[in-house]
Amino acid sequence: MTAVPIRALRPYEVCIAPGLLSDLGPRAAALLPPRRAMLVSDDRVYPLYGPAAEASLTHAGFRVSRFVFPHGEKSKSLPTYTALVQALFDNGFTGGDSVIALGGGVVGDLAGFAAATYHRGLPCIQVPTTLLSAVDSSVGGKTAVNLPGGKNQVGAFHQPALVLCDPSLLETLPPAEYQNGCAEIIKCALLQSQPLFRAIAEKPVSRQWESVIAACVEIKGDFIQSDEFDTGRRRLLNLGHTVGHAIEAVSGYTVPHGPAVSIGMATAARAACRRGLCAPETLSALENLLAAYGLPTATDYTAQALAAAALADKKRRGDTLPLVLPEAIGRCRLEPVPVSELPDWFRDGGLL
Repeated sequence: MTAVPIRALRPYEVCIAPGLLSDLGPRAAALLPPRRAMLVSDDRVYPLYGPAAEASLTHAGFRVSRFVFPHGEKSKSLPTYTALVQALFDNGFTGGDSVIALGGGVVGDLAGFAAATYHRGLPCIQVPTTLLSAVDSSVGGKTAVNLPGGKNQVGAFHQPALVLCDPSLLETLPPAEYQNGCAEIIKCALLQSQPLFRAIAEKPVSRQWESVIAACVEIKGDFIQSDEFDTGRRRLLNLGHTVGHAIEAVSGYTVPHGPAVSIGMATAARAACRRGLCAPETLSALENLLAAYGLPTATDYTAQALAAAALADKKRRGDTLPLVLPEAIGRCRLEPVPVSELPDWFRDGGLL
């Protein structure tokens, strides 16, 4: 098993190994009082893994309730959040009881936000079941729900008590979900790791689950340790996300997160290259790796439309939005850009 320590204000571990789902109950009981546990999942994940998770928790002494909601980004909303906290209340949850998030990023963000706010905070254990949530959203304490006009607009920082990542749950991922996670892995490599970039170029992620997930978690943990509340250096993790989140919003969330971020990374790299901030060989290496994983690098949405959608970006401060630009493989920079200039930057990145 690989255990990656996350040195946040409230430290925890990300444990990575096949078979960890069956150890959920004992590992939870080692950290938390075995009282009430709300298992939060969606209607795709629960039938696959929910019964095993419940059995493990029950055998460890937890009294398990469940909240299962319709899968998809549209459920990451205030109405679903309200239903979840109401379920916590109706089932008699109090301080010291716990929330278990079993699923992908939507499940983890929703369950984490409910845990952050109900009774001013319950412990939450994240059990990611997608590659994207394993390498990104389950780690770092960002929890949120969407508003109709923007993604992750209502949220809180709430670090998990534990993250259990069982790579055997990833073996049955549909190709689209695999691509979602690979886009985020490529982002981590472009951001801070030439060795990871080389490793995933030489061998598919699916043949090195544990080492790749651990590498991404270690990279993210480094940013969390230095900037837990996202006021400075941690904003570099937004690489590809300004354009990516705008594409998701403009498409009505029909474009998945991974392809949207892939287009966002390529757009940022092309803009940086055109403005003399990034070498052409860096852009070529990125575009080649994205293509190798079947990820897109262009969109028909216009620079003007995406710039308008980007105005809802949480990183915006007044009339300025920081763009994350690659300078070389493993090195990126934050570039404060006046929002009035965003369309020009996006056009330099190849958008119409």
